Amino acid sequence: MSRKPWPRPQRPPAQPEAGPKPNFIIIFTDDQGYEDLGCFGSKTIRTPHLDKMAAEGTKLTSFYAQPVCGVSRAALMTGSYPIRVGEPGNVKRLHTVPHPEEVTMAEVLKGAGYATALIGKWHLTNKKQGDPGGFDRTTMPNAQGFDYFYGTPLYNGFTVFVEDTKFRSPVFRNEEVVVERVDSWDHITADYTKEAVAWIEKNRERPFFLYLAHNLPHIPVGASAEFKGKSAYGPYGDTIEEIDWSCGEIFAALRRLGLDEETLVVFTSDNGPWVETTRAMKRGGKPFIPRDHSGSAAPLRGWKMSAWDGGSRVPCIVRWPGIVPAGRVTDEILSTMDLLPTFAALAGAQLPGHAIDGRDASGFLTGKEETSPRDDYFYYSGCLLTGVRSGPWKLVVPRVANPPGTGWWGRMIEAVPDTQLFKLDEDPGESANRAADHPEVVKRLTARLAWARKELGDIDRAGTGARFFDAGERTLQVPIRRRAAPGAR
Repeated sequence: MSRKPWPRPQRPPAQPEAGPKPNFIIIFTDDQGYEDLGCFGSKTIRTPHLDKMAAEGTKLTSFYAQPVCGVSRAALMTGSYPIRVGEPGNVKRLHTVPHPEEVTMAEVLKGAGYATALIGKWHLTNKKQGDPGGFDRTTMPNAQGFDYFYGTPLYNGFTVFVEDTKFRSPVFRNEEVVVERVDSWDHITADYTKEAVAWIEKNRERPFFLYLAHNLPHIPVGASAEFKGKSAYGPYGDTIEEIDWSCGEIFAALRRLGLDEETLVVFTSDNGPWVETTRAMKRGGKPFIPRDHSGSAAPLRGWKMSAWDGGSRVPCIVRWPGIVPAGRVTDEILSTMDLLPTFAALAGAQLPGHAIDGRDASGFLTGKEETSPRDDYFYYSGCLLTGVRSGPWKLVVPRVANPPGTGWWGRMIEAVPDTQLFKLDEDPGESANRAADHPEVVKRLTARLAWARKELGDIDRAGTGARFFDAGERTLQVPIRRRAAPGAR
């Protein structure tokens, strides 16, 4: 049985505790696997600073993002499932681009008097001729609540090595292109770290929100000379170990500035690791991405873009000395969508006037409540509803391989011939179908899926709660030409 009534209305924002408003830092990595920290089980990647963060804070072992970069960032910024989020022209893109009228986390906190900065990867914009760098300024960070932006508008690329493609990302400082083409990602982590520390120092006298969104370990990976060749996991491990160093620099700056006990820091990833072979991930296929250039989602099944937990379940650590319980490990469900209302509650900020899917977890994270406010998590591959988790149970509905309407990420979605039910606390690898043994759970979770299909939508319909800001019907931006796995013949 569900321990809470469902569906539930959004909680009103809580009043902040007496005293100064807390600062917020989100450290968001790109394509990092569930296992790729020492405190999450890695034996080959050294992460002493993040391991210490876990010891001083709370480790969340059932924390969910979304299965792909752009939609994950949209969920984080809007507190909503991406299928609900309004987009320019009512076009649902495979990488969600929130409409300029959407309300972001940065806008919520800025309205409460916070300084706001994005340092790193944005990936929530469209290209537009005539605007700075060729990107639509109305969907860039400075138009979406961030006072300061230093980073990339989109992504690194889609090849293992930079030289294997003509694509080169620019780097912006606010609306100015300061690097035309990134030819190596070896220095980006150190560069972002320097920018982040300088921005914290500059804004130390007022409450601030820093979104530090690393481009790495998305391919092409990179690491400074001090870290290159130093890990036992090859180039990918080198990249993670430098990100760990970066986290240490952030914590050192907070301590030096006397801000450590005033700052809530969240570390997590946008999705699971990008693990890909030729022939769309057939077993035994030749790797397109060498194993030492991508991470591990063990003990979970799947990886980035897949509909299994390895695609969207990510490592997460929350630290706020004296407020967030130290040394706690919890398997309660929480998601990136919950950070917006949680931060709003702690800051005394106004929530958006429309429905969001995030839940205020401030009481849970600060140890005042034993259970998470999140009852469930719906799994979407683009606009395709594939399953739901509630408590330890995950229901997966039948689907074909490479489903129509899922575009280029469909190649990672395997066929499911019948309804499947997994008990994730006992079977994180989703290997033992328990549907026949627990028809009552199947019935209950099927009802939840019916609600999501109506309210949020599915591949063949817009939900009654989907947001539209422009005239016209919703259309799907699905590349009719399916993109094969790179290197496939």
